[in-house]
Amino acid sequence: MQKKTDVSMSVIRRLPRYHRFLTELKHKGVTRISSKELSEEMGLTASQIRQDFNCFGGFGQQGYGYNVPQLCQEIQNILGLGSGHKCVLIGAGNLGRAIAGHMSFEQLGFVLTGVFDNSPKVIGSTISGLTVRDYGEIQSFLERERPEMAILCVPRESVKPIADQLCRLGIRAFWNFSHYDISLDHPEAIVENVHMNDSLMTLCYRLGAEEQGGRYDRKKEGLPAGAAPLFFVKWNGGRRPLTSPLQRGRSRWTESQQAGRERRCWRQPPPGRGR
Repeated sequence: MQKKTDVSMSVIRRLPRYHRFLTELKHKGVTRISSKELSEEMGLTASQIRQDFNCFGGFGQQGYGYNVPQLCQEIQNILGLGSGHKCVLIGAGNLGRAIAGHMSFEQLGFVLTGVFDNSPKVIGSTISGLTVRDYGEIQSFLERERPEMAILCVPRESVKPIADQLCRLGIRAFWNFSHYDISLDHPEAIVENVHMNDSLMTLCYRLGAEEQGGRYDRKKEGLPAGAAPLFFVKWNGGRRPLTSPLQRGRSRWTESQQAGRERRCWRQPPPGRGR
């Protein structure tokens, strides 16, 4: 496969998931898999998987499928996981320490070269073999080490001046755990925002929607993993969830338009959230 720059972000965001599933299969000793089998593992369609891989020139052989170790390596190359981009962590509080201590940066395309904070309580302590430095040393460190990415684990009110300074000093990308949109002031920067509160609120909504709609065995009803039962059909005074193809998100008005029936459907979860 060849690396392209005109691939949609939705496809790019599925690549890490492909890599994760293929790595698990490789560790299990699986050497070959078809798009249909991979779709069943991941909760996607075989057509979607083939279209995604075709964005990079296609891969696999008809009648044979995909060579798991080879495909895993190709996706790793596309993602650039062997690039070793230097990065720094700003903010050595609880979140910063957890990230520095538990992320396998080298396996994910990055090398953590420095940790910074402005609190005397943490300056001088050690995280993952790195000594926490005073943020006042950031300019000299960046000029010497030339990292490309910064991980921000600082309060919202501190982000803007820090981001302004880091961009001036050559930082091109941010893994941003704060609640501040860096791209508003620096549209040229590459930013991945991580809002854990948003994720938790979304989970809260889905739980509430399921409680409102009723609880069902997804496997028994033939539903994709993670689908949220939002609506139902009224049949002769009774209620039951719609069956395929409506439950897969295909909208069809046929018999359900008749009087005495209530057209509702199951919602297919976004790609990547089915497991």
